[in-house]
Amino acid sequence: MKKKNVVVFFTDQQRYDTTGAHHNPCGLTPNFDRMASDGTHVDLAFTPQPVCGPARGVLQTGKYATAIGNYRNGVVLSPDHKTMAHYFNEAGYFTGYIGKWHLANGRHAVPKEERGEYQWWLGANSLEHTSQAYNTLVYDNDDNPVHLPGYRVDALTDAAIRFIDENKDDEKPFFLFLSFLEPHFQNCFDDFPAPDVYKNMVSGYMPPDLGALKGTAWEHLAGYYGMVKRLDEALGRVRDALKSLGIEEDTILLFTTDHGCHFKTRNEEYKRSCHESSIRIPMAFYGGPFTGGGKLREMVSLVDVAPTLLDACGIGVPDDMQGRSILPLLHGQQTEWPQEVFVQISETQVGRAIRTKRWKYSVEALDKHPIWDSGSDTYTETFLYDLEHDPYELHNLIHSKAHEPVCKVLASKLIACMERAGEAAPVILPAEKENMGQRVLFEGEENL
Repeated sequence: MKKKNVVVFFTDQQRYDTTGAHHNPCGLTPNFDRMASDGTHVDLAFTPQPVCGPARGVLQTGKYATAIGNYRNGVVLSPDHKTMAHYFNEAGYFTGYIGKWHLANGRHAVPKEERGEYQWWLGANSLEHTSQAYNTLVYDNDDNPVHLPGYRVDALTDAAIRFIDENKDDEKPFFLFLSFLEPHFQNCFDDFPAPDVYKNMVSGYMPPDLGALKGTAWEHLAGYYGMVKRLDEALGRVRDALKSLGIEEDTILLFTTDHGCHFKTRNEEYKRSCHESSIRIPMAFYGGPFTGGGKLREMVSLVDVAPTLLDACGIGVPDDMQGRSILPLLHGQQTEWPQEVFVQISETQVGRAIRTKRWKYSVEALDKHPIWDSGSDTYTETFLYDLEHDPYELHNLIHSKAHEPVCKVLASKLIACMERAGEAAPVILPAEKENMGQRVLFEGEENL
């Protein structure tokens, strides 16, 4: 029997709360919402590195960013660390890549040896620099420039549908990674260029964290939402194509993104922070074992995607992958699953964070350079949020004397996460504590 095809539908910088499945009331994502309802919805999905290149390196390899050396943008993914394409190639798949790569040297064409072993190619290393909303430029297998017509989301989607159609009847199953730029901002203009029909889209809804904090959302959210809406329409087109070709149930479809977007509310740009707006992402699977999988309550990271897709296609998960397959969660077989997700932060700070069901705890290496240093042996506490009582992270409790026991337990958990990711155990210096007039919310480690 032919193995399942795989399509990864990968957006860039999409907040989890843009989707109806996460209670956005604007009706932007009916296709994602249907996919989440009919398939497997990962309700608590996170990026382990809230910046483009590192998140992509994690996704492709199933290893943390510091483990593969891609702790910041501008680092070539080493061939010493095999990607999903390598393993799918070995399993007899035809692997294709369309869109933004961001794991090579330079902005334009990606040399063959830096393509992560994908066999068929139509992409650019930094799509935001080679193209604009209505002027899409990518490069083919031979590094020839290819101009695609239409709005950029539609142009890449058209190419993906052509790829699917041309490979549907092949004896080989296919693995297609479709990587968009949207809803990321256009770097050279620092704007969010929606398709013209949605350019002045008025949503009437401002996420509470953005409404409470100063930032650029009042200026940019309409364009951002327009991009999200067009991406969801593209997702619907891909699903329609799979259905019309009779291979919808023979194809595993994954929708996710690399990180979120806080619209300059947490620092001077859009991500690279520990906050939910940076690290929490939408994620849903459909097809194969994922159809009818329901809503997962466990916390899942992008580092778990590669082992999950390999496992779902009957391909052995390599021992050196640091993530784990979520398939046992679907079938009730998994008795132990991490109770926290681990986050590494670069470019704005050398930071580390941990997120449990209730708490967010983050530390920073204050004497390290955010670009040139990948880690440190000493960190200082910077953030503590009680997500149960403060879901929009508006009240930093890191200086609260009443929460000192929480910090101690979370520091221990964070150090354990760092060691599992291959980092040395650091010293974590406590923040200065003071009596802030808050009741003690912590009664034991089991509440974390």
